[in-house]
Amino acid sequence: MDGNAIILTDGLLNQYPAKTAHGLIRGTERFNIIGVIDTVSAGKDAGEVVDGKTRNIQVYADLAQFLENSPEKAQYCLVGIAPKGGKLPVSMKETISEAIKQGMNIVSGLHEYLSDMPDLAALAQEHGVQLIDVRKPKPKSELHFWTGKIKDIPAPRVAVLGTDVRMGKRTTTRLLTQAAERAGLKAQMIFTGQTGWMQGRGKGFILDSTYNDFVSGELEHAILESYAEHKPDVFFVEGQAALRNPSGPCGSEYLVSGQMKYVVLQHAPARVYYDDNEELGFKIPPISTEIELIRLYGSKVIAVTLNTAGLTLEEARTYQQQYQQELGLPVILPLEDGVDQIIELVKQELAHETATV
Repeated sequence: MDGNAIILTDGLLNQYPAKTAHGLIRGTERFNIIGVIDTVSAGKDAGEVVDGKTRNIQVYADLAQFLENSPEKAQYCLVGIAPKGGKLPVSMKETISEAIKQGMNIVSGLHEYLSDMPDLAALAQEHGVQLIDVRKPKPKSELHFWTGKIKDIPAPRVAVLGTDVRMGKRTTTRLLTQAAERAGLKAQMIFTGQTGWMQGRGKGFILDSTYNDFVSGELEHAILESYAEHKPDVFFVEGQAALRNPSGPCGSEYLVSGQMKYVVLQHAPARVYYDDNEELGFKIPPISTEIELIRLYGSKVIAVTLNTAGLTLEEARTYQQQYQQELGLPVILPLEDGVDQIIELVKQELAHETATV
């Protein structure tokens, strides 16, 4: 645990661009979240805004209100949004400046680096705090090429892939890791995004800020390093984007370079177009074809998980039954029902592998 932290959401806490904040509110091992700054949801519990669950994280209208009313001090201020284009909203910069003056280190996962802004950099130096840009690429000297040593790792890897972006893959990966631990398995999570880094569970890297030549090597290295340290029974690996999303195809690195034996595939039944953007004009293919594509890569889909955004619970249950009949696979609503059923499947696969060795 690095210390107490507040999250900035720029009035978007109740919307999807605040997905980084949503993940941190649901859980983080790196920071102790003691407040959220959001004018729209001020006065509410942050957990209730995100998913209806009370988490005793107060939402404040502005930084001044937090400083006046919070019984605890924050050492960190986290940028909790992931807007299109990855740029810092002008409205948020003033709050960040004030947080720096209050002695808070700033952590951002935006594509626009705070440490490259001369005024913020000078202010941070003046007040002796850090500007931590999670997405800033590591020097090439610290990156790794793929070596093939992944073949020597006996612990199977379960990749949580999705049929599109913004599906909740990271959340499902965390749920799976936690459920596996409760079930008595030694499990490790490999994160591949900025929110995963902020949550602090397991090892990993930031895929979309890694030079392309090193993506496969960094994925392999994270798994090798984690296995050397923890010797887990199973890995759960956070996926990014989607195999066939034309705006950001991703996934083959997991299946091929990471030698993912199993896949949990996340899907949003209410979504028709990639990026949830009809203007792009690219429809998401049937989920059955994604499962077949994954099989051709050499991996096995063991379960489908549903993102129920835009659906009533009754509609989600209807889709759940429909997909189970169509695909012949377990179909799970992870946020509504948990993922214990998937862990039972993983345990069965592990037992089968042990028996055939």
